[in-house]
Order: sequence, then C-alpha cells, then structure tokens
Amino acid sequence: QVQLVESGGGLVQPGGSLRLSCAASGFTFSSYAMGWIRQAPGKGLEWVSVVNSGGGTTAYANSVKGRFTISRDNAQNTLSLQMNSLRPEDTAVYYCAKSRTAYAVNSQSISGYDYWGQGTQVTVSS
Repeated sequence: QVQLVESGGGLVQPGGSLRLSCAASGFTFSSYAMGWIRQAPGKGLEWVSVVNSGGGTTAYANSVKGRFTISRDNAQNTLSLQMNSLRPEDTAVYYCAKSRTAYAVNSQSISGYDYWGQGTQVTVSS
C-alpha cells in the first residue's frame, strides 16, 4: 500500500531554515507528481508546492515562492522541501502528498492529491 513518511520538522527561529524529507513506498514513485501541503493552526489546508514526475517542473504557492525549493530523487524514492527565510506564518503541519497524475499543472490544488503522509510539525518562533 502507499506509504508516505515525512521527517525533518522542528522549531526554528524566524529567518532560519529547515529541510523536510518524505520517504515514499508502495507505488511507482517516478510515475507521479509529488507535492507538499500544509495546515496552520486553526486554518484550512494550503497547497505549498509540487514537482512533476521527472523532477524538471516545479510550482509554488505565492506565499512561499522564492523561499522554498522542492526536489525529488527518483532513485531513492524521496521528496524534499528546502525552506529558507522562514516566517512565523509558515508554522504548520506539513504533509507530503502523492498526485493523481504525473503533471505539476494538474497538481496545484488539494483535490489533485490522493494519498498523504502523517505530517511533520514546523514551528517558526523566537
């Protein structure tokens, strides 16, 4: 069965950096776009970023553009999110998610994903 396991969350000061990772199994990882979705305390789900199946096309929410970088390693079945210049408003549970398709263009909303991990907490605070 599909398994997505996130790691790398934690507490960081504003302006700091964190790198999230996601280990995927149970499906052909290289055939699907993969994304990150987050949920801040008391708020709804927010799509953050996506990378297409081959790793060559990425997209970002305006709120993180220029600060976050998504990448994938199809040989290792892993997805990553490098988060720089973190802000208190980035505080959230971050979820790794499998897209329904191979394409980033179809995966820029919550409905584009069919499997999620358990999430990892990111807290940005001084």
